[in-house]
Amino acid sequence: MFQNYSYAKNVILNDTIGVQRVKGLVVDSKTKTPLVFASISVNGTNISTVTNSNGEFTLKVPKKYQNELITFSFLGYTSKVLIFKDLKNESIIKLETYIEELEEIKITVKDAKSLILEVLKRKGSNYLNELTSMTAFYRETIKKRRAYISLSEAVLEINKQPYTSVKNDALMLYKSRKSTDYDKLDTIAFKLKGGPISTLNLDIIKNPNTFFTEEMLEVFDFSFASPTKIDNRPIYVVNFKQKKEIEDPQYYGELYIDAQALTLINAKFHLNLDDVVKASKLFIVKKPNDADVSAIEASYQVDYVVKNGKWHYSYSRIQLGFKINWSKKLFNTVYYTTSEMAITDWEIIDNSELIKPKDRMRSSIIMSDEASGFSDPDFWGTYNIIEPEKPIETAIKKIQKQLKKN
Repeated sequence: MFQNYSYAKNVILNDTIGVQRVKGLVVDSKTKTPLVFASISVNGTNISTVTNSNGEFTLKVPKKYQNELITFSFLGYTSKVLIFKDLKNESIIKLETYIEELEEIKITVKDAKSLILEVLKRKGSNYLNELTSMTAFYRETIKKRRAYISLSEAVLEINKQPYTSVKNDALMLYKSRKSTDYDKLDTIAFKLKGGPISTLNLDIIKNPNTFFTEEMLEVFDFSFASPTKIDNRPIYVVNFKQKKEIEDPQYYGELYIDAQALTLINAKFHLNLDDVVKASKLFIVKKPNDADVSAIEASYQVDYVVKNGKWHYSYSRIQLGFKINWSKKLFNTVYYTTSEMAITDWEIIDNSELIKPKDRMRSSIIMSDEASGFSDPDFWGTYNIIEPEKPIETAIKKIQKQLKKN
C-alpha cells in the first residue's frame, strides 16, 4: 500500500432535467496548443470547471442561466467572455496571449520571502472566511506503465471551514464509481491511501503545514522569476527550492501571486527526489519483502479563484510515480497514480448544515476499495465533471462493454 500524503465539436446538449451541457476545447490562439487546467466559470454563479490535460472541458449549466456569461481564463492569457447560449457556434475557444512585455511589470516588494510573508498576513482578508458547502468532482487513476488498471470517480460534498479557522475541512462521499483490473496488478495491490482528503489538503493556504508557514520558510530559498498576467492583473512568479544545507527531501516549484491583492492564486511544485531512499519512505505504508520500491515522480498543483473579491480553493492535482524492482524478476514494474479534484459549485452555510460525524470520510479511505462499480452514462446527472482524457474514455468504454457481456 502506498500513502499519498472527446474532443468533438462544441455542442449544446439539452437534458430533460433542466440542464444544458456544453463540450469544447480551449487552445492557444496562435499555436493551437491545448491549455491544460484552464478555468471555466459561469458569471453570477458559483458554477465552474476546468479543462483536462488535453484542453477539453464539459460544462453543465441549469437552463435558467443560458443567458449568463461564461469566462474562460488561463495564466498569461487574456480571458474570453462569451454568452452561454452562443457557445453552440463556438467549437474551439481560442485565448490570446498578452502582447505587453511582461518584464515591464515592476517588482514593488523588496524580496520574494517578504512577499510570501505578506501573503500569509493577508489570509484572513483575502480568502473566504465563512463556512461553505462545496460540491467537488474527484478522479483517481492508477496506471501500470501506459495502461490504466484502476479508475475511481466521485462527487463529494465538502464542508470548507473559514480560512482563518484551525478546524479541518470535512468530506462526504455522495456518488462514486470504480473499476480495478486486478489481473494486471501482478502480485502487488497498488493502492492510494487518503484519496480525496489528500488532494483537498493541497489547499496550502488553509493547510499551510507543508511549507507555507513562517517556520517552514526558513527551509527554502526564494527568488523572483519573470512575472505574468491574468485578467489584465499583474502576477508575481516566485521560484522556491530547499536550501543546500537541508538534508531531508523538501519541495521545489513556483508560486503565482496576485500583485494587487497579494494573494496566492496558483502553486506548482515537486518533491525533491535526489535522495530517492529518503523520499520513497515518505509514501510507503506497506510493501512485500521481496520488492524494492522507489519514488520516481511526485508532482503537485493547486489553484484558487476569486468571487466578489474573496479567493478560495478551486482545483488540485497529485501525480506520483513508483518503480518496483523484484528480487526474483528480471524486469521492474512502473506505476503512476493521479488524483485530482475540482470545485464545481459552492454556497455559504451555517453550523446546522454541517456533515454529520458518522458520514465524514476517513483519512484512511482507499477509493478503489470504497467506490462501487460503473453505472449508466447518466449516473452523474446535473453534476459537473472533469472531461475524461482519451485513454480514460477508452477504459470506461471497455468497462461498460464488459458489464453488458455479463
